[in-house]
Order: sequence, then C-alpha cells, then structure tokens
Amino acid sequence: MSDAAAAAAAEEEDGKEYRWETGYEKTWEAIREDEDGMLEGAVAEMVQRAKRRRLAALSASAGHVRLGMMRHVCLVVDCSDAMLDQDLKPTRHICATKLLEGFIDEFFDQNPIGQLGVVVTRNKRAEQASVLGGNAQKHVAAVRAHLARPEYCSGEPSLQNALQLALASLRTLPPHASREVVVLLASLTTCDPGDITATIQSLKESGVRVSVIGVAAEVRVCTQLCRETGGSYSVALDDRHLRDLLKEHVLPPPALTSRAAADEAALVKMGFPHSTGAQQAHLSICLCHLDSSGGGEVTGGANGGSGAADGGDCKLRAGGYFCPQCRSNYCQLPAECRVCGLTLISAPHLARSYHHLFPVRAFTQLPAAERHHSSACFACRKSLVTSAAADKFVYECEKCHQVFCLDCDLFIHDTLHTCPGCTVDQRTFQQLSS
Repeated sequence: MSDAAAAAAAEEEDGKEYRWETGYEKTWEAIREDEDGMLEGAVAEMVQRAKRRRLAALSASAGHVRLGMMRHVCLVVDCSDAMLDQDLKPTRHICATKLLEGFIDEFFDQNPIGQLGVVVTRNKRAEQASVLGGNAQKHVAAVRAHLARPEYCSGEPSLQNALQLALASLRTLPPHASREVVVLLASLTTCDPGDITATIQSLKESGVRVSVIGVAAEVRVCTQLCRETGGSYSVALDDRHLRDLLKEHVLPPPALTSRAAADEAALVKMGFPHSTGAQQAHLSICLCHLDSSGGGEVTGGANGGSGAADGGDCKLRAGGYFCPQCRSNYCQLPAECRVCGLTLISAPHLARSYHHLFPVRAFTQLPAAERHHSSACFACRKSLVTSAAADKFVYECEKCHQVFCLDCDLFIHDTLHTCPGCTVDQRTFQQLSS
C-alpha cells in the first residue's frame, strides 16, 4: 500500500497540467500580416517551425543508445462498441483500419527482421487475430477482417485479458529479442477478471514494454501501465495526430537495460538460405502454409513470398528457400524455422536494419545568410535565396560540408538514412577502405 501511495504522490507532484487547467491563450495572435497585408509568410513560418521541432526530435533520438534490431511487437486493438463513435471521420474503426494498415506496412519496411502479431479485444474477452510473424499482408488482412466490420465492434474491452494473451506469446522469446506491446484503446473502461496490477508486474518482470495510444481520453490505469513498463502513453487529438503517434512506434526504441539480455546477446545464430528454382529442387511441403486449410496444389518457382502473401492454399512446392540447417522449405523470408528454430533472413534484410544502429549525424543548423559556398540545396537544387518563403536556416553536413534545405534534411534522416553529399564524395570511400 505504501508503494502505491508513493507512486500516486509522485504522479501528483510532477507539475504536469492539463490543457483546460492552463491559462487563456490567444492563439490567433501568432498569425500576423506582413508588409503587403498577406498571411502566407506567417503560415509558412508556422510550418517551418513545426518541421524544425520534428527535426529536433529526430536528432535527439539518434544518440548512442542500444536498440533492439529483432523487434517482436504485439499490437492490441480495441474492438469494443467505443470504436463506432464518429469523432474521427467517418468513424473510429474505419479511420483506425486505414491508419493501422499503413503502420504495419511501414513497420516491416523499417524493421525487415522484426515480427508482429495482432490481438483484438471485445465483449470482455481477447483473441489472437494473427500470430507473431513477418508477413505484413497477413496482418493487414487480419486487421481488415476484425476491425473493418461495424457489426464486429461490440461490448467492452478487457485490457487485462489482452495483455495476458500478448504476454503469453512474448514470454518465450530469447533475451536478445525486443518485447513490445502497442495498445490502441478507444474505450474509457475495461472489464477485467482479476487484479490488473498483478499483470502489470508480470509484464515488468518479463521485460515487456507496453505503450498505449488512446483515442478518447487519458485513463489512469494506462498511465500506470506505461510508467511501470517503460512505455509511452499518448492521446490522439485527430486522425493526423493518431497517424503521427503510430509512426513513433515504427522506429526501434532504446533497449531496456537488463542484465540477462546483456549477458546472452553476444552472438545470434542466423541462416541465409538461397532461392532455389523449380528445376533444381524436388517437390516439398512449404512450412509457411503448413496450417493452411486448403488442398495440396502443386506450384513451381521461388518468388520470394507470393504464395504466402495472399494466404493461398498451395502447400506442395517445387523450389523455394531451404533452411541451411535442416533443409525445410519456405516460400518467404524472413522466417523462423519451425523444425530447428533457426532464424532465416536475407542479406538485404540485415542491411536495411543496419541504419538504425548507425544513424546519420545531425546536420549543423546555420543562418541562411551564412551559407558561404552554396546558394542552392545540394539534394533538390532548390534556391535558398530567391524563394518568397525561403528558409531562415540551412543545414550543413559535418563530413562533406554540403548544404541542404529543411525538407531534404528531414527526408535524409527520416527515410533515406544516408547523406547524398557523403555518398558522391570519393574521400568517403577512401576513408572506409582504409
């Protein structure tokens, strides 16, 4: 009882105020007319200020911290009747379906060797919509099948049952794997069969990070859940804000400091199978479709996952990706061998996960008047002086000393993950070779 009282006292003393508790703000005074009586300059300045805040957040997250490359994320989706509200247009469940589809695709684009599973909760129960796996289209189909139908959203959610189901699938993972739970909660209530604080303690002891994205309002039990497990808790204001909150969980978070993980995460054994065509291989059962309910249709070739992408019924295949350890057949990568447990990936998958560990350094912000040697952005060639809404600041790379505009700086750090100036500079390759 003393620990709970201390936690409540710490929460009350943090000094955080709600929006309705703050003073009266005249937000319209931030927009001022220029000399010609136009508002374009003020609006452009507000847009540039928002972009600079996002760039500062990206630079702050690019420190020398330990990240979990092999992410295992369990996505918990609230399918209660609260999803039928219309504060998000047209309704919450339609808006959430579209945003979750984009989140799943972007998650596997940025984390090619990660795995994701979907858990839905409604009618005071929780069920597994899709198991942990690396097939993005399978998870998208599961979200559409459960969340896109209005008649499916009914009853109250059970946060405790959903967390226990997610914990059951994440508890058996090796210590070097990142264990995360992302909850999309639309209801203000939860109907649980027992004490949820015991479930929160189990999640904390198992090293599972839980983050909650609320659609309605802040809930105290979710605040405690995220604080105890080291996750984040946010409430969406509109559909764009919800999209940005989901996007924050695409990049891998800092790994939890665990002594067991630090001791056992020295080397991870992986297999790199090669694609074998129908002419070089014999007929074999594809273990990706071992649980499929259809018949044994014979197919040929290894197309890198076309059979698993549509969730087809074909099981018997000529060709595919064969495990180098037990010779089991798979039609897509990455995958975990069901026979020997070896992690099967390809070299491009590993290379695409490399940029999270060594991100591009933050560029130096300089006033546009001090651009010295260049009057145009090195990447997009946009003029930095002739535009009416020209940027007040430019950004210079510390290595190649090329100058970029704000939009290109965001694109380089958020999507490209490599500096174009350093890429075309021959001195960069000479330093890498030496």
